[in-house]
Parts: sequence; C-alpha cells; structure tokens
Amino acid sequence: MTRDAFVTVADGTVTTPRGFKAWGLYCGLKKSGRNDLGAIVCEVPAAAAGVFTTNAFQAAPLKVTREALAVDGRMQAILVNSGNANACTGAQGEADAREMRDLFAKAIGVSEHLVGVTSTGVIGELLPMDKVRSGVAELAPKVVPSAEGGEEFCQAILTTDLVKKEICVRVTVDGKEVTIAGAAKGSGMIHPNMATMLGFMTTDANIEPAELQKLLSGVTDQTFNMITVDGDTSTNDMVVAMASGLAGNEALSAQHKDYEAFKEAFNFVAEVLAKAIARDGEGATKLIEVTVTGAESDESARAIVKTVIGSSLVKSAVFGADANWGRIIAAVGRAGQPVNPETVDIRMGDIQFLQQSKPVRFSEEEAAEYLKRDTIQFFIALNIGSGKATGWGCDLTYEYVRINAAYRT
Repeated sequence: MTRDAFVTVADGTVTTPRGFKAWGLYCGLKKSGRNDLGAIVCEVPAAAAGVFTTNAFQAAPLKVTREALAVDGRMQAILVNSGNANACTGAQGEADAREMRDLFAKAIGVSEHLVGVTSTGVIGELLPMDKVRSGVAELAPKVVPSAEGGEEFCQAILTTDLVKKEICVRVTVDGKEVTIAGAAKGSGMIHPNMATMLGFMTTDANIEPAELQKLLSGVTDQTFNMITVDGDTSTNDMVVAMASGLAGNEALSAQHKDYEAFKEAFNFVAEVLAKAIARDGEGATKLIEVTVTGAESDESARAIVKTVIGSSLVKSAVFGADANWGRIIAAVGRAGQPVNPETVDIRMGDIQFLQQSKPVRFSEEEAAEYLKRDTIQFFIALNIGSGKATGWGCDLTYEYVRINAAYRT
C-alpha cells in the first residue's frame, strides 16, 4: 500500500465525515461506570453495508441489523451497547433488540428499518431493558456532530479493551475532499471470520449500497479477517460502513478514475483498526505481524498466516522472547495448505532462521534483543507460487489467562 493518495486527519473521529454525529453515555449495563450505550447518526439515509460473524449462534442484534440492511441498503443510525452481548437469549433477546431499534428510531424521528443495533459483552444474559429504555431516552437528544461526540461513542463500545481505536483520513475524489473514518472495539474472543469485535466506518463519499458492500467485503477479508487474539470467533462480530454521499462526488464504482485511491484509503482505515485490535489483545504486550509470500494462492497464504499467528506455541515463544522458529515451521506445516518442504524461507525482522528449508546460523543475543520490541515481524516465503497475505496477532501472556478466568466476575 503506497498511502500516497490520502492524508491522516489528526483528532478525526467517526463524526468527521460530513453528515455524521455521535454520542455515548453510561446507563448501568457495566459495573465499571464507563460508557455503555452509544450511537452514530447520519443526517440523511446513508448507503450502508455490513459483514457479520459466521458463528452459528448469531446474536439477536445481528439478525435485526441484517434485516434492516436487506430493505434498501440504507441506514441512518446504529445503536450500540456494551456490557451485555444479547446473544443466546432466545425469542426474548430478539424482541429486546427490536425494541432497542424501535425506541431509538422513534426518538430520532426515522423509519425503524433505517436503524441498526449491535451489542457486546457477556453472552447468555437478557438485557436489563429498563436501563436500556432510560438510556435511549437520555442518549437521543445528546447525539451531536462533534469530535467530542465521536470520543464518547468510542468509549461506549469498549469492554476489556484498554484503549479506544479510531482513525480518520481524507482523499481527493473528483477534485473534492472525501473523508473516511472508523472506530472499533475488540480485545478478546478475536478470530473473525466474516471477536468480540465491532467495527464502524463512516464516509461522506457518494457510493451506492451495492458498491459499498462489495468494497467492505473485500477489504474485510484483507484486514479484520486477518487478525486473531485467541482463536475464538464471537457470536457478535460485525463491521458496518455508512456513506452519507454529502461530499458531492460522482458515484464511485470500479470504473471511476479515483476509485483505487478511495479504496486504498478505505483499506487503510480498516487495516489500522484491525491492527489496533490485535495490539490491544487481552493481556498482550506485543503485536505479531506475519507475512506469507510465494504461496499457491492468496487464500492459501491467508490460511497459513492465521495458523501461525493463532498458534499458542508461537504466541508463547514471542512473549518469552524465545526465538524458537521450529514452532513457526510446525504451524506452517499443519495449516492444511500446499507447501514444498524443501523451499521454505523464514526470517524474523532481518534475522534469517531458515533458507530453502535449511537452518541458518543466527545470533541468539540479537534475536532475544529483537524480541523485546513491541512489534514482532515474521516473514515466511514458500517459493511455490505468487500468493501472499499479511495478518496480525499478539503474544499469549499470564494476564490473558487471568482476565478470562474471571470475565463474568
């Protein structure tokens, strides 16, 4: 990615693109007292797209949001709560998700099918709807088109996250300034296949729903679906994109002269959010980036990347600053993808471990020093094709076990 076509907007939030406003507040769903209810609202019905978890037990809010998108591919608001996933809650959970939607739609004066809902938190518990109802009533009039609103929204979507995750960029389309922004949450139960992972992207670009859906699906495969923290795919994973069209450019499509520049900027926003989720993995101290080249296909490369970054042994070795490359080659070999056992190269940063499947002498001291960094890069060349992929994960620490041993308590 050249990143020459766009610039990052300092202090930009999901409210920076024209037409968007947001807010977040505390309504009593979390014990911590941190914001737990938030919303993004567009001044106009925005073109919208979504990608959703492939977990067989999809949470009630996902069903409601998918139905909304199926009406006409447009959305004017997304309402989010944290602290309770409203997953595996049966008919009552679905009724509660629909009530959330209906309450917020009425409060902001839009049609019910233009509101999406999503939830994150503990699975298997019904939402305390008395708190949700009072929270929605308080939230609706506070949603504002300001950076502060974007910040409050970011805080409202966090659970075990230690930091908020947001990014905003600008790109030129038809000589007009187009803005793309995003916010996300995710720290544990991260192994998306479209963890708990939620992503929200806003833009003022003019792009039709079908084109936006095609773009989001493709970009997700290269970003959000290329991270893993613990190998668990959540019941609530969702990424939603909304485009207000208020930038005034000609409708974007693959044939548009500036489409590639817009796509590059859109991909960058998604990649930054995805990497931020991996870096903020529960208990994590290091970001792990794995790049596979020379695979039989891109799909094969992606499968190998996710096997390596998802390996508990690789993750533990990185945490312990142990340059045990045998764990990497073992993960490559069990990924179920075509490899030639005689042609594999592996290096960590600039330190070569394996060349044409033969061990290379390296300095243990130099490797141990490299492993003290907060970002660790592994490069795996299979040398059998042109497929390539990059993915991100994190180390496995004692703290991860502590957090998840007491998640509900």
